[in-house]
Amino acid sequence: MAVLAPARLRPARLRPGDVLRVGGVGLRTRPLRAFLSALGIAIGIAAMIAVVGISSSSRADLDRTLDALGTNLLTVSPGNTLFGDEAELPTESVAMIGRIGPVTEVSATGQVPDAPVYRSDRIPAAETGGIATRAARLELPHTVGAALASGTWLNEATARYPAVVLGSTAARRLGLGAAGADVQVSIGGRWFTVVGILAPVPLAPELDASALVGWPAAATYLGFDGHPTTVYTRAREDQVEAVRAVLGATANPEAPNEVEVSRPSDALAAAEATDAAFTGLLLGLGAVALLVGGVGVANTMVISVLERRAEIGLRRSLGATRGQVRVQFLAESLLLSALGGIGGVLLGILVTAGYAVSQDWPTVVPAWATFGGVAATLLIGGVAGLYPAVRAARLSPTEALTA
Repeated sequence: MAVLAPARLRPARLRPGDVLRVGGVGLRTRPLRAFLSALGIAIGIAAMIAVVGISSSSRADLDRTLDALGTNLLTVSPGNTLFGDEAELPTESVAMIGRIGPVTEVSATGQVPDAPVYRSDRIPAAETGGIATRAARLELPHTVGAALASGTWLNEATARYPAVVLGSTAARRLGLGAAGADVQVSIGGRWFTVVGILAPVPLAPELDASALVGWPAAATYLGFDGHPTTVYTRAREDQVEAVRAVLGATANPEAPNEVEVSRPSDALAAAEATDAAFTGLLLGLGAVALLVGGVGVANTMVISVLERRAEIGLRRSLGATRGQVRVQFLAESLLLSALGGIGGVLLGILVTAGYAVSQDWPTVVPAWATFGGVAATLLIGGVAGLYPAVRAARLSPTEALTA
């Protein structure tokens, strides 16, 4: 008579729902500890999301500004002579540049020396406030994309008389909030009526701290010699580089090497590159915070294993395998990190949105940063929970129950 071999029992498999349920036991039984551990992860992720989001929002605002103002503005200014002295642009340079075929708009300003600007004639002469006086042509606002915050721009009549338009910074330094017929400032010892105040000019920031008077008035009242110091040129978008190549020789045919040609939008892009480097530094700090949060999760899981040895021993006695115990604690670590990661992403988005709204920027949070943040927390959680999970699985049932 044949003897049947006893059936070999196989351990039950944990379904995904079972893994989540047993993994969440530690979180449900110790909610405060779980919250504090997840908070460390959340702070690191929130810092990284906020840095990326604010940087992206700033870049989107810059792109929006450049789309509105255009990237086809070129500026021409005098450089230095061979002997190191400051060069001069010819008085005819504006007209000569205007005859370049692809040029659509041209205007200019000229620095007026020895013409300090004061709100009162009682202020000491040494305190100039850093405000420059410039002669300006009538086409200037349209060419550089400037807008009036108050009052009006110069016209054919006011450009010949003591009238001035102040840049935004100049008006603030002089304590003026609005233009008016009864508002005057002293320029070069003569009173000028403030007929307008400009809004900030992104592509020509030198105008913000300037007092702009008409070209004829600057010659009549302030001794302006008529030489432009900055010529602003707009060219067709597809011909910007071609125009840029001939501007120096056109502005000063006798000495093209004494002419500097620049593109203001390039300066804004350079400033954005500097911001990007600073963003990289802040991302590094956020990564350090995330690493500290991961250490906190590992510490929490190690303590959890020590406190729950009786539970581990009971589960092993009831048939749980080492692998199932290991999966339980690894799942708990991943859940803890996922909670911190999701909370950090939401917090980072809120911080980004709040700051962007306060700066009147579009709110932009790249999708890669959101998904990457959650993926980073899961990676940190997996690494942080691996050792505690292995340690829990190595406990024998008798050792765990008698601890």
